[in-house]
Amino acid sequence: MSANPSTAIRLYGTEESVEPPRRLQAGKLTADLEAGNLRYIRYDGIELIRGLSYIVRDRNWATYNPEISNLRIDQDGDRFRVTYDATVRDADQEFRYAAEIVGDASGQLTFQGIGDAITDFVTNRTGFVVLHALDGVAGQPATIEHVDGRVVEGQFPDLIDPYQPMMDLRAITHQPVRGLKVRCLMEGDSFEMEDQRNWTDASYKTYVRPLALPWPYTLEKGTRLEQQVTISIEGRPSALGGTQGSKIELALGERIGTVPPLGLGLEPELADRTAKAIDMLRQARPARVVCYYDPRQGHGPDDLKKAADIAHALNAEAWLEAVVVGLDDFEEEIAKLGRAVAATGAPFPVVLLSPAPDLKCTLPGSPWPPCPPLEDVYAAGRKAFPESYIGGGMFSYFTELNRKRPPLAPLDLVTFTTCGLMHAGDDRSLMEGLESLPYMAKSVEAIVEGKPVHVGPSAMGMRANPYGEAPMDNPHNIRQAMNRMDPRPRGQLGAAWTLGYFAHFARGGVDWITLGGGVGEFGLVHVPMGYGQPYFDEAGGLYPVFHVFKGMARLADAPLYDMTVSSIREVQVLAADGPGGREIWAANLMDVARELVLPAGFEGATALLDADSFTEAAADPDFMYKPTGNVPGGGTMQFPPFAVVRIARA
Repeated sequence: MSANPSTAIRLYGTEESVEPPRRLQAGKLTADLEAGNLRYIRYDGIELIRGLSYIVRDRNWATYNPEISNLRIDQDGDRFRVTYDATVRDADQEFRYAAEIVGDASGQLTFQGIGDAITDFVTNRTGFVVLHALDGVAGQPATIEHVDGRVVEGQFPDLIDPYQPMMDLRAITHQPVRGLKVRCLMEGDSFEMEDQRNWTDASYKTYVRPLALPWPYTLEKGTRLEQQVTISIEGRPSALGGTQGSKIELALGERIGTVPPLGLGLEPELADRTAKAIDMLRQARPARVVCYYDPRQGHGPDDLKKAADIAHALNAEAWLEAVVVGLDDFEEEIAKLGRAVAATGAPFPVVLLSPAPDLKCTLPGSPWPPCPPLEDVYAAGRKAFPESYIGGGMFSYFTELNRKRPPLAPLDLVTFTTCGLMHAGDDRSLMEGLESLPYMAKSVEAIVEGKPVHVGPSAMGMRANPYGEAPMDNPHNIRQAMNRMDPRPRGQLGAAWTLGYFAHFARGGVDWITLGGGVGEFGLVHVPMGYGQPYFDEAGGLYPVFHVFKGMARLADAPLYDMTVSSIREVQVLAADGPGGREIWAANLMDVARELVLPAGFEGATALLDADSFTEAAADPDFMYKPTGNVPGGGTMQFPPFAVVRIARA
């Protein structure tokens, strides 16, 4: 394998096969059937609903993958009908449901689910979930029908709502385009909506069973659930949605700021492995190392010294991300930490502090756990670290920052992080999630009121689980939600996703960005771990994301320019004035090739990171600085699946 890894390993880091979606069509109504659920429900090319799924979750909010049997699909041009049986189970419990999906040329679609608990079944959610997309929906009006029959006029939030913008729902009507109304009727239980942009999902999610009710809850053996969702349309659209062609056009805009410096996270458990890769990581040029410290995990003074030494060896700043465990003695705990840091002889110029209770989620309607007053925590930090900037916010996700906003006056900066695999583990949901980041950047700006913002250490995978005991185990190297170890950061998809992530937050005005780590589950460089890493366990070397990280880190503090992209869902771009002149970095977020059309007048030499160059790039840290092609201004270039290109102006 080391000499010639498969295309799947090059693109995804795993040999796991994924069944392609099945297109359903009834006249102008279309939908994609995927693992028994629906995506991209469209009429005449206009997206009505992003997703409609029957899902079953366990007590840790992890979603079961259903075992589907007796699948039957009938289509005759004006109508389609899908039926199947599904089973979800683990070693302790089992639930089964029967599904029927019917669509017709009028634009109406129904999805019915009838489920039975075969054993007592403990769950946090079982039933339908409806996803409304963002484009043409965010900030727009909606007619809301409540369970009690009331009808009110409301709207989808523009800034990210920390709680439930719509509750006690029976139906929602919105207009994705002028002239076309879409009604979503939900029967069988009370539904409510949450703003999934909180978790970097590109949707508003309407789901069954209010969060104010107890969870997890038990469906007793023999319990039957009957639910149905009906999508219907009214009117004629003033414009057609159409489909995106293969050409993606770029246009260079005005200067909008500077490129934020890029750093790496460091967990003490990975310090020794990181030290072994220090020579290669130094070439990635991280601006900082954010060192995690949690006494509950046995971290102590030796870990502080190791972290400071690694940062020094990388010519990077050492930031401290410290968990405060005590409730009554937290001031002395922070003072003791300050003394331990001073004893290392390498104080941290930035110290981020969080009480331990804030590392876990408090869902709406649930009581907040006991926690030291944040003002006092930050005051103790300033006393213990008088020469350091003090940061606060959340070490968990934006969701928690949005729901528990820190006092700003005592802080020098605000921090939070994200995860790309919170609610869904498939490739398309992962890439779609990047669409939420401009809204997140705008929402953070409203929260912090001018304070500088640090995002990270962030990763595609989940470094900790605020909603359960731990991230998901992944012994079979597969795609799934809530993974800590996900295979895709080792493939081209990981490189493309990372460039899209960085570009969105850079344009959004974030001051510092930190990615997950140098080695390990969120790393840039291979080292042996306790899990398999196909190809790299034999050949070693650099993951494709290394080259994206190095490219973005090399542009730190450089002038940043706005870029217009004809399809931001398919291609993401960053343009800046690098050390050698202006350069454009672009990532194909799709699993199919595209044709990239460069801005008029921008002629440049190209370095292309793709599946064909995978093995060469894995062995050469300077790969993206050895151009192999040239594109004239306004010219085009072929852009392979999940490829990344650097175009340096000639």
